[in-house]
This record gives sequence, structure tokens and C-alpha cells, in this order.
Amino acid sequence: MSKKVLVVDDDPDVRLFSVTVLEENGYLPLEAANGEEGLKMVKAEKPDLIILDVLMPRQSGIRLYREMKTDKALKDIPIIILSGIAKKTFLRSQKAMTEFGGKPVPEPEVYLEKPVEPEELAETIKKVMG
Repeated sequence: MSKKVLVVDDDPDVRLFSVTVLEENGYLPLEAANGEEGLKMVKAEKPDLIILDVLMPRQSGIRLYREMKTDKALKDIPIIILSGIAKKTFLRSQKAMTEFGGKPVPEPEVYLEKPVEPEELAETIKKVMG
């Protein structure tokens, strides 16, 4: 059975790009257009990996990442952040949320900045999936 990978991105072109890379490499892609939809899919489908954008309407990837990493049932699902914002900015946002009473959140396993080459994405997915 193919491993399930959830792509959470509000940009349909980025979702199409990621889904194409996943299909070409034998994975079963799932899609969500925002963090809210993404969380529902995670709970329903239990994907083996998540490719997550950071800036999205209706619950950002920043919040979804935080929720995933602080939930006992979901924290072990690996996440590849694929974003147009710099990693430093993402980490700062997580630190800011921690200062407002949240638990500290581990750094993402992998952080890729857009645009990314299909080969780099495929290689990264293989590495994370083991």
C-alpha cells in the first residue's frame, strides 16, 4: 500500500506541483486548502507525512504545525514545511506563540523555501519517509 502524504497549501498551483511529485514517486497524495481543512484530514486519514505551507487563510500553517506538534496523537507525523517565508521568520513566530503561554514547539524536521525543484522535493520526501 502506498504511503499517504497530505499537502496543505492554499495555492492550487503549489498543490498540483506537490501532488504531481508525490504521484510520480509512488505516494498517495491527499490535499487540503488551509490549516482547518488540513487538521480535519490529518485526524480522518492519519497521513504518513505532511507537506505544509505557512501562510494560509482559515488557520495558518504556523497554527496547524503548533497543534500537530503539541498533540500526543499527532506529534509523530513528520512535517515538511514548504513555504515562501524564511525559516527564521517561521521559528520566530513559533517562539512568539510560546511566550504567550503555549508549550515550546520542536523545530520542523525539514524546512524548504519556495520555489523548490521537483527533484529536491522528491529527494526530501524519500529522506523523511526513510
